[in-house]
Amino acid sequence: MSVLVLVLSVSAACCLGFGFVLQQNAASHAPLSDFLSPRILIDLIRVPRWLGGIGLMVCGMVLGAIALGNGEVSLVEPLLATNLLFALALSRHQTKQPLGRQGWAGLLLLAGGVSAFIVAGQPQGGEAIDDPLRHWLIIGIVVGLALLLTAFAKRSRLSAGPVLLATAAGLLYGLQDALTRVSGQRFSAGGLGELLTGWQPYAVLVLGVTGLILVQSAFETAPLRMSLPALTAAQPLAGIVCGVGFLGDQLRTDAGALAWQAAGLAGIVTGIILLGMHPAMPSGTTEPERSRDLQPH
Repeated sequence: MSVLVLVLSVSAACCLGFGFVLQQNAASHAPLSDFLSPRILIDLIRVPRWLGGIGLMVCGMVLGAIALGNGEVSLVEPLLATNLLFALALSRHQTKQPLGRQGWAGLLLLAGGVSAFIVAGQPQGGEAIDDPLRHWLIIGIVVGLALLLTAFAKRSRLSAGPVLLATAAGLLYGLQDALTRVSGQRFSAGGLGELLTGWQPYAVLVLGVTGLILVQSAFETAPLRMSLPALTAAQPLAGIVCGVGFLGDQLRTDAGALAWQAAGLAGIVTGIILLGMHPAMPSGTTEPERSRDLQPH
């Protein structure tokens, strides 16, 4: 793993983590009538805190895209999952909550899981798989699963809805990361003309906006501890599937390596859940607070 990819990925995770906290701080005041509607973005754009969070997220996405251009999706995605560490750091600053056993356990599991997966798997680049059917099958499964989760979330809304929406957004963001890498390869090969003649950059834009609506709807209806763990866990899993499935990423496949990779992924997911459910994560607002119009804060 190059130092450049490591620095870019961790810097991206820092921007994403801080950005998510600021976005949830603002989105928790959005009217519930904006649930799963593009109108939520129009309402939130008036809130400086939300704009700051979006600015940080965009910076994180740009840094992540550069990292993906220099490293494999299967390497970058686990590192991006550490955004939860930075989200917790900012939330602790806001709430003054100590880490405690849960926080330290989650931190160690997440960091150890990322390290175990990368060391055991030794992700390496390879030739992209030239099989359109395989490409569209994987893309269809990811998008279809995200649509199914969104449909269930619309029914459950304030109960399991935020978790389902965040999971759906994470799946779309993982696919977006994979297509971002493809777009970068097209640009490197033929410049802007080659990039704009492919469908991938437009899909990246659509996935980004759709994921943003899903995330803000999850943020507005529940505390960050309910939505961010699902988002953070789903994104690297979807990205790794796409990376290995059609981008040609290669992982070690001997029994010992596979066992450690599975243990690493389990550690990542468990650590994400423990950190995401930490009391330091900001909570939502009360119903009376939601009834008022959004005010800049």
